[in-house]
Amino acid sequence: MNTESEYRQVIQRCKDLFLKKNKDYGTAWRILRLSSITDQIFIKAQRIRTLQETGVSRVGEGIEPEFVGIINYCVMALIQMQLAHDKRTDIPTDELEQLYDGQIGQVIELLFAKNHDYGEAWRDMRVSSMTDIILMKLLRTKQIEDNRGATLVSEGVEANYMDMINYAVFCLIKLTIK
Repeated sequence: MNTESEYRQVIQRCKDLFLKKNKDYGTAWRILRLSSITDQIFIKAQRIRTLQETGVSRVGEGIEPEFVGIINYCVMALIQMQLAHDKRTDIPTDELEQLYDGQIGQVIELLFAKNHDYGEAWRDMRVSSMTDIILMKLLRTKQIEDNRGATLVSEGVEANYMDMINYAVFCLIKLTIK
């Protein structure tokens, strides 16, 4: 098991879809406020939990595409934060790809630091538990957003988005890479 290789494989899958959707829709998501992106991530995480609990999908898609969506929406949120003062709604694909790679580069650094300290504990966790942790981080993020970013001792929304990416990647590794 090589975490870095597995991680990069999952991220490449997500990035490929992100860039294909960009060809279809452009960067229309730039119009969204962070709270709207957070709610989109919440919808995906809640659907995963519902599917885990019921085992029934009425729209024909499983949980893997939802984890991919969580990763890509979190990257969108991080890019929105990075471009907070940039009002463009249309970002050229080459620039968008660089922004995506830059955000993922920071997230993977966080992964390596935490993975070292926690000894890859995620490998022994259940996907359902990681789904619950993503939901908890979403509720934290929503609370921070409702408080206009103010925290007393907690990490901000950026750290929560980064953690959600990592947990979603871990879930995809456990679900798809043998």
